[in-house]
Amino acid sequence: MMVTIYDVAAKAGVSPATVSRVFNGIKVTPERAEAVRQAAEELGFVPNRNARRLRTSSSEIIAMMVPDIENPFFTVMTRAVEDVARAQGYSVMLCNTDEDPTREQEYLRVAVSDPVAGVIMVPSSRTTSLQLAQERGVPVVCVDRHAPGNAVDAVVADNIGGAIAGTKILLESGYRRIGCVSGPERVETAEDRATGWRRAIEEATGSTPDPSLLKRVEFTIAGGEQATRELLALPEPPDAIFAANNKLSTGVIRVLSERGILPPTTGLMAFGGLPLVLLAPLGIKVTHLPARELGRRAANMLLERIAGLDVPARDIVLPVVISDEAEGLMLIDGHVEA
Repeated sequence: MMVTIYDVAAKAGVSPATVSRVFNGIKVTPERAEAVRQAAEELGFVPNRNARRLRTSSSEIIAMMVPDIENPFFTVMTRAVEDVARAQGYSVMLCNTDEDPTREQEYLRVAVSDPVAGVIMVPSSRTTSLQLAQERGVPVVCVDRHAPGNAVDAVVADNIGGAIAGTKILLESGYRRIGCVSGPERVETAEDRATGWRRAIEEATGSTPDPSLLKRVEFTIAGGEQATRELLALPEPPDAIFAANNKLSTGVIRVLSERGILPPTTGLMAFGGLPLVLLAPLGIKVTHLPARELGRRAANMLLERIAGLDVPARDIVLPVVISDEAEGLMLIDGHVEA
């Protein structure tokens, strides 16, 4: 049976974070350090080769790769990573990939060649390759999105479940023809949120939604504007729109404002937080993603890998919270609460 830092922590009577500090050379009390070393010796715990190499080379940098640092969702996530990393003696190097797979690989190549202690990344697409990092033994944790085909840890939000719940709120508010504005097909979160919208419509109506009601664009304000204009130009336009992130929601609001049909005239579910506008219209519904918790979990998972944790790839899915701004209701894990 493989011995992990959790086993060492339990035997030493300390937290896994303390074990991580000891094996990363970060100062703890002499008593705790001795307890950890003795427990590790008795259990036969040996940190993996990469962790030893990183300690001897004094790597104290974690690379954080996000697609759009201007989006508050990723800003909050990055801040949470930095808070956890700094508490453990690490600095964070920020890389903005702009959802560009080529740029992402360039950053990854630089990061693992230095090398950094580890990488936390939001993959730009479902075909992202982490081969460079794996070949060099640099631990990687994916956050917000998976990187299929790569055996690495990941922590994500329940995008499908959240999109189903969010679309149901629009249906329960009386809207019947609900359009969906989502991101490009290459991005996992965009696909999952569109899937959730589709499933909610199918469950409510017993049939697949009109394909013309789904618009796929880049995750930008301009993309939200373009998609909304296309939806409103349909022979039978939607009476509500599910927007798959805050930037898309902002574009939707701009066009609805131009047409004089803001919520509640036209329903809007903003997935991923409030739109980037000075004043959100009354009646808008909002899905709140756990950005800070995603960052915190990802950072802790990476630090465990750096410390020598050697277990199969872990996958954590966090719930989302949907609020009906008009009625003051909270929908948590599928249950509505006042």
